[in-house]
Amino acid sequence: MTDLAHHKASWSARTVEAGRAAIEGRRSGLAAFLPFAGPAIVASIAYMDPGNFATNIEAGARFGYALLWVVLVANLTAMLFQSLSAKVGIVTGKSLAQHCGERLPRPLVYAMWSASEVAAMATDLAEFLGAALGLSLLSGWPLMTCLVLTGVVTYALLLVQNAGFRPMEALIGGFVFIIGACYLIEIMIAPPDWRALASGLFVPSLPDARAVTLAVGIIGATVMPHAIYLHSNLTQGRVPVSNDQEIRRVLGWSNREVMIALGFAGLVNMAMVSMAASVFNASGHGDVAEIETAWRTLTPLLGGAAAFVFMLSLLASGFSSSVVGTMAGQAIMQDFIRFRVPLWARRLITMAPAFVVVGMGVTVTEALVMSQVVLSLVLPVPMIALIWVTAKPEIMGAFTNRRWITLMASCAALVVLSLNALLLCLFAGVEIPGLGG
Repeated sequence: MTDLAHHKASWSARTVEAGRAAIEGRRSGLAAFLPFAGPAIVASIAYMDPGNFATNIEAGARFGYALLWVVLVANLTAMLFQSLSAKVGIVTGKSLAQHCGERLPRPLVYAMWSASEVAAMATDLAEFLGAALGLSLLSGWPLMTCLVLTGVVTYALLLVQNAGFRPMEALIGGFVFIIGACYLIEIMIAPPDWRALASGLFVPSLPDARAVTLAVGIIGATVMPHAIYLHSNLTQGRVPVSNDQEIRRVLGWSNREVMIALGFAGLVNMAMVSMAASVFNASGHGDVAEIETAWRTLTPLLGGAAAFVFMLSLLASGFSSSVVGTMAGQAIMQDFIRFRVPLWARRLITMAPAFVVVGMGVTVTEALVMSQVVLSLVLPVPMIALIWVTAKPEIMGAFTNRRWITLMASCAALVVLSLNALLLCLFAGVEIPGLGG
């Protein structure tokens, strides 16, 4: 091990020691919380990936603030399910996928794993294309060249895993900070209509069939299947616990981290929609439905600095979320079917669809939106699995979900299933009153 790798590995070891000190009451306040901060930050990057850019920009440009309520509902749902996923890892020392692999019939396990791999590929399609698109627009290089460069960069970033969990959490945290700072700048440059924003947050509406597609895409881009699986993998055995009292302390810190990290991600998503609404919709550019068009339109409307900040945030989002997506794919395969492929092989496999899409000449933003719809269609699988695991006393013991929590989670899963069914009906040509066009 190199001196640098040894230093980083010791960083992770020191984090575990600090976590034990906090559990034993030898650290308090922020010093007690920080050792447990990390898993939700890593998971939160999935809620700010290029798929979010694609769905949020079109939603804001086409419908103004009308779909902000979908962002709010999706984010609250994400908080609930990510906290439950983290709880599975903390309480049982195993991930959600491991429990499914051990307790369900093998045909069902392989079906769930296959669906999860489809979701992982759809996820990486969005993230990989987003990073390459950002690099292409900033540099002027061909998109295919930028795909190759993005693959090299993300593989290099993935190697940070070899130095322990803490360096990777710090890396992803840095990207999260860049994305948030970029959108803070955007909101300062183009302030939203606060009254219309409040109405969009709390008055549900689905103006037409495209709004339904975007609503499902927003949910798929926000409550992501791979993030639900990954969170339990990140929290399992992170800091050793020996009794229920210690578990309760760790759960308290974990829940606070989920609220902070995903609350931040929710604000970023709302800022994306609001920026598109205040800049594009308000200026009569409601037809802006592509990231490239948004970037080029921002320059004459707000200036080159705003366009550069927008593209910098996309680049940070694409690189970081592609790293997290590959991490999730590794964890899902290993935990479901106890099989692991070399990192380079998984990276090549998950990169392939992006090259196919670009080679076929498919519009990048449309590919991003449809990839998020695929994610939403797969989403009920981990949602239902998580509800099932956390409601079983033989698995969770004293930490089995209370009935009202199970009811809330079940209602959220039902909403996702209902929106998916509505979307499939529209795709099949079924006419639904009030959703024509």
